[in-house]
Amino acid sequence: MAIKLLAVGRNMPQWVDQAFHDYAKRLPPEYAIDLIEIRPEVRGKNENIQKVIEREGQKILKAIPDQHTLIALDERGTAWNTQQLANHLKRWREEERKICLVIGGPDGLSEACRQQAHQVWSLSPLTLPHPLVRVIIAEQIYRAWSIMTHHPYHRA
Repeated sequence: MAIKLLAVGRNMPQWVDQAFHDYAKRLPPEYAIDLIEIRPEVRGKNENIQKVIEREGQKILKAIPDQHTLIALDERGTAWNTQQLANHLKRWREEERKICLVIGGPDGLSEACRQQAHQVWSLSPLTLPHPLVRVIIAEQIYRAWSIMTHHPYHRA
């Protein structure tokens, strides 16, 4: 199973890169997360934000590797608990799927991305800072893996 994390945003603060890579390096090769960063669109004072979101969405859709199942992260999606994420990961691995998780820009994800997604996943009803979402995703995939392998990291 291949896991790609496609995220709008570059030049993250050091703590974001460090935390993301800390969790990502804990995963075994069969659950490795490959981070692909997409340059955000320039946001000017009088910029039409909807057009910015659409342009970022076009970049995202072009960057999704062939034969990958698109899972969009969006607050309007379905919330999964960690056990449900573990079940999804297990099923995707059994089905030999290649997964592409997508994080939109600071103004959200385009409608085109949501429509093309196989599933839309909401991490929380809270609005989370986009840099933090990368860290949460890496940690939750690691935690879900720990559930599947009975690793002591997950204690619930």
